Amino acid sequence: MVESRNDETSPLLATAPSETDKTPPGLMNVPTWTELQGFWELCRLHNNIGFWVVWLPTAWSISMAYRANTSISALQALLRAAEYIPLCFGIKSLAQIMTIDDILDEDVDALVERTRLRPIPRGAVSLKRAWLFFSVQALVGVFCAFSFLSKPALYVSIPVWPLYIIYPTCKRWTNLAPVPLGIMFKIGVFMGWADMVGTINWHVLVPVYIGACCWTLTYETVYQHQDKLDDVKIGLHSPALFVGAHTLFVCTITALLFLSLVSYGAFLNGHSWAFFSAMSIAAFLLLNRLWKTDIDVPADCKRLFLDTTLIGNIILLGFVVDSLFYRVSQGLEI
Repeated sequence: MVESRNDETSPLLATAPSETDKTPPGLMNVPTWTELQGFWELCRLHNNIGFWVVWLPTAWSISMAYRANTSISALQALLRAAEYIPLCFGIKSLAQIMTIDDILDEDVDALVERTRLRPIPRGAVSLKRAWLFFSVQALVGVFCAFSFLSKPALYVSIPVWPLYIIYPTCKRWTNLAPVPLGIMFKIGVFMGWADMVGTINWHVLVPVYIGACCWTLTYETVYQHQDKLDDVKIGLHSPALFVGAHTLFVCTITALLFLSLVSYGAFLNGHSWAFFSAMSIAAFLLLNRLWKTDIDVPADCKRLFLDTTLIGNIILLGFVVDSLFYRVSQGLEI
């Protein structure tokens, strides 16, 4: 399942269609209030966790570029990171990937307890109208990508665009759906640097990118234990079912790979004690939460996923503080 989910739809959002809304609107009709609520949920605008797992790697990359290139000012880095917020929150990935995910999963979501109240299976939005909504989102998203991204950032992101369509089908044929999810959601590791510098320092960023993908494998594998009983009944695949009782062991390995590879990339970029202090805190929190997780308790699995925001922000703080300290200690302009 995709990263930013509608796990517990709020009572206000998960209302059944009213009597006047039970007849599906025509394809080009003005949306009803029930549909508008449904479209809001399709975009996951009521749940911002997916924003963080996309934006944070981009912000890490911008901070790393700021550390490596003294011609970049703190204001430039801050403004560029801020510009990525709406792109990551709605246009660049989340709104589109969530809508197409729900469209392609509409038959499955109706059979899974956690997802049966999503807009399409509960009837708030028809499948045809959802496709129309996605088409509009895709057009707006492509326009914004070409309008607001620099060419280097745009070009490095384009190869992962097909995964937006491929990913939602993965659970039907592979146990490794988090792999394409990580590849597309962590592409910001390259985009942020490319935006700031105009080129990509591959030997520094590739370890960070692979590490970030390992992070996705870690929290996604644990998270998908919430749906394992339904997945078995329906015949779906997931890493949770694949590794089963060995989940904590496997996820400890992927978590250590994440922490090690991001740290290695930071080391190659010249980061020092401030960053590694923050990374040590993030490592303790991640591993402590992981080892305390009972994979048979859905609330535990969800809690580890929600902790990604805190862990990612601690790492970002380490990048920022370390970069600022370097400039101050060297007498460079901030």
